[in-house]
Amino acid sequence: MTIALKTSRRGFLVGSAAAAGGFMLGFHIPFGAEAATSAADAAAGTPELNAWVVVRPDETVVVRVARVEMGQGTLTGLAQLVAEELDCDWSRVTTEYPTPGQNVARNRVWGNFQTAGSRGIRDSHDYVRKGGAAARMMLVQAAADEWKVPAADCTVDKGVITHAASGRTTTYGKVAASAARLEPPADVPLKDPRDWKIAGKPLKRLDTAEKLNGAQVYSMDVKLPGMLNAAVRECPVFGGKVRSFDAAAVEGMPGVKRVVAVGDTGVAVVADTWWRAKTALEALPVEWDEGPNAGLSSEAIAATLREGLDAPEAFVGNQAGDIKASLAKPGNKVIDAVYSYPYQHHATMEPMNATALFTADKCEVWTATQNAEAALATASTAAGLPIPQCEVYRLHLGGGFGRRSSSHDYVRQAVLIAKQMPGTPVKLIWSREEDMLHGRYHPITQCKLTGALDADGNLDGLHMRISGQSILAAINPQALQGGRDQATFQGLNPGGTEGVLGYTIPNLLVDHAMRNPPVPPGFWRGVNNNQNAIYLECFVDELAHAAGADPLEFRRKLLVNHPRHLAVLNAVAEKAGWGTPAPEGVHRGLSQHMGYGSYVAACAEVSVSDDGALKIHRIVAATDSGHAVNPQQIEAQVEGSFVYGLSALLYGEITLKDGRVQQENFDTYQMLRMEEMPQVETVVMPSGGFWGGVGEPTIFVAAPAVLNAIFAATGKRIRSVPLANADLRRA
Repeated sequence: MTIALKTSRRGFLVGSAAAAGGFMLGFHIPFGAEAATSAADAAAGTPELNAWVVVRPDETVVVRVARVEMGQGTLTGLAQLVAEELDCDWSRVTTEYPTPGQNVARNRVWGNFQTAGSRGIRDSHDYVRKGGAAARMMLVQAAADEWKVPAADCTVDKGVITHAASGRTTTYGKVAASAARLEPPADVPLKDPRDWKIAGKPLKRLDTAEKLNGAQVYSMDVKLPGMLNAAVRECPVFGGKVRSFDAAAVEGMPGVKRVVAVGDTGVAVVADTWWRAKTALEALPVEWDEGPNAGLSSEAIAATLREGLDAPEAFVGNQAGDIKASLAKPGNKVIDAVYSYPYQHHATMEPMNATALFTADKCEVWTATQNAEAALATASTAAGLPIPQCEVYRLHLGGGFGRRSSSHDYVRQAVLIAKQMPGTPVKLIWSREEDMLHGRYHPITQCKLTGALDADGNLDGLHMRISGQSILAAINPQALQGGRDQATFQGLNPGGTEGVLGYTIPNLLVDHAMRNPPVPPGFWRGVNNNQNAIYLECFVDELAHAAGADPLEFRRKLLVNHPRHLAVLNAVAEKAGWGTPAPEGVHRGLSQHMGYGSYVAACAEVSVSDDGALKIHRIVAATDSGHAVNPQQIEAQVEGSFVYGLSALLYGEITLKDGRVQQENFDTYQMLRMEEMPQVETVVMPSGGFWGGVGEPTIFVAAPAVLNAIFAATGKRIRSVPLANADLRRA
């Protein structure tokens, strides 16, 4: 059986050498006998049933997972889907990562290796489920052939195959070798989600125990025989280069082995330990050519964005009716506001790192990546070797959030360093300061919103002008559509399944004046939905108050044609007790949004003291992702997204002075502390019929719900974040 999709192994090889960002490729997926048996399993005498399933003689079921685990639970969720269709014993399930090199060699049998955009499950559920179902059918057929009975007369439960008429039973492990020799089924029906026994259940994660007992190996933990360690510094000004460095000044320091250039923009010290490499690097005299951006500042960037708010030309993302006529209509009340959103850093707990081993005919890399195929392409380019002579070995990520998806600069550096020391494995680790100063930051934008209310307080027209940076223009300009970055309009789109504006507004214009400062942007958890949800949901709140309407009722009228948006909003309003008295001194705010295929809403409860101290007491959140593979993990994802989103709201800001990022560590780039975390109540309400993402969507609604609650508490509209810069004392 095959699923015919678009991109072959050859297509990947041809296109990957220039890869700098995430892949969005199709693939061809053979099952069973059409896929070559892996060398490792063949050597162990355990031929695979197909690319996703290996059943060993001891009844262990190995589920191969192409997506990566970085704390979001994708590994467990995908294993649940495979195990559900396989009807195996969940207690015997384990997982392993195939490598991108194996994927290429096997005609991309596992498909897309990218884990980003909340797509780990929703983009692969169908074919991994078919992998499990096909394996089950082959195992049952093998037992039936042995017993010389029709397969339809056999049943299976928890890996035990039964022929009720004769009373005979066998297990998957006993028939796996025979099953692997069978022709895969041509037709592979899937279970109705209503019949799920493993998927859809709040099962414990498969990766928890090793994280708790310390057995989990992350990329920074890699140890290889004869391995050396490297620390690196890039020019602190974006676009700058190394003019010169004095290697002799540190080559005699303890443990130092080499001082090497890293391209034309950086320099590294290689030593027997990383601390010795870092110490020598700090003592290394380096003269920088700071280039054309040496005078860049946050103030200058902000001025460029302000100009774009009223620029005559912009890319249109969503349009309906006649916004100019609506704003000029006699009797309409016009409201306007300007919001802004800063650069923000991913701040993963595990800084960027990679271990590389280079020889004349092979380059191997051990690293944490959200897109192993892009990492493989980066390693190939840096090594100057064709992809079949390179390999990337993936490990669990100590945080990704998008930083490890679209840029593999750390892989490139590791290979360039190792290339100067052939035959010696070199582990490169960025210092926290290097990680902060050379991120791929959440893009900076401003937004001017102008709304028109008719005489009855209804929203007649809305113009949203976004001015700011395009991620795609920086990392993948070929993906622009006539110069337009469609990703800029996340959550504001007129239709589709990815990020639809849920409000029906008769006269609408959403456009983007692209302004691209020389600061590298990247995909940051939630991406452009984060600021777009703040801009829209806070301004809708402003319009509701200007109309003298309850914010919930005002939204309900706009959502009448969008039942799924409305359902999550109603769910949080009901659970939070909207319309009933809150505890004394506590005030509520609402928000709703749609992104990554899911519908989300939040109601926040906050208090603000007389001196402006904010306390976020509680957030109720609702998520409709269509299907819920593991409800417990959805709850965990919601809670984790609020930690991330509230950290950004309260503290997240990257600023520049003299071309340099000013924040260098967690003392100047703060995270939410435990005592600041609100109580989170999650409503998981899958309505079925579609597959949405989970990891990012609820992050969108945390900030606007809190900002709207702050207005309710203080009468102040905060239109610029982080809140650390705001005066929250009552107006």
